Amino acid sequence: MLRSTEDGDLAKTFADFKYLTFDVVGTLIDFEAGLKDCLAGIAREAGVAVDGEEALTLYRAARYSPDADLFPDDLARVYLAIAPKLGLPAERPYGERLRDSARNWKGFADSAEAMARLAGRYKLIAMTNARRWAFDHFSRALGNPFYAAFTADDTGTEKPDPAFFEKVFAFIAAEGGAKGDILHVAQSQYHDIGISRKLGLTNCWIERRHAQKGYGGTIEPAEFTKPDFHFTSMAALADAVEKANAA
Repeated sequence: MLRSTEDGDLAKTFADFKYLTFDVVGTLIDFEAGLKDCLAGIAREAGVAVDGEEALTLYRAARYSPDADLFPDDLARVYLAIAPKLGLPAERPYGERLRDSARNWKGFADSAEAMARLAGRYKLIAMTNARRWAFDHFSRALGNPFYAAFTADDTGTEKPDPAFFEKVFAFIAAEGGAKGDILHVAQSQYHDIGISRKLGLTNCWIERRHAQKGYGGTIEPAEFTKPDFHFTSMAALADAVEKANAA
């Protein structure tokens, strides 16, 4: 048995997995910092100040609406919805600027190094609600660590839709793998941890906002799902994997 988290003993050890599937935006790429930085730049030009956490709260409410487009294209619409509430100019070019800022979003400080370490032991698969054009930028920022990648363009849907996961299951099955070979790694309780549990996956919650209140730019889940593994950084996950394999 492996005791790798504060949550106690687990039925599986890291040696049991062949694939690590990853949420990308929010787990590996710091989209909250990217959004806040872009909005702060617009605010400076407009001569106003913007509270970053307030902006994330407004973003979250606007993003998850019936008329939402695929991410991050939808940021152009979202900007026009939240700009008046933040005292920013509600003009389309600024919305496009927020959308296009995704090309420059950075990985968390530990992401690329941790992914490189994990890639030496597992096949890493990206599962992102972002469109392919944005994912290509994210992957480069992370050092292109992925064995395969599934985007909203590839699946025609977004997590937490089970159909997104089924596309990945089919890919792995075609290689002779199964659900039991997968550890799903993500920060979003709503998009990933809850649904991965319902689909029978072992999961790992990367609690990126452990030192902050609330869910930031990610929608709050209807109920909290206790993960199988729980870390507050990708570095901690990579450390645990190496420690387990050295034992």
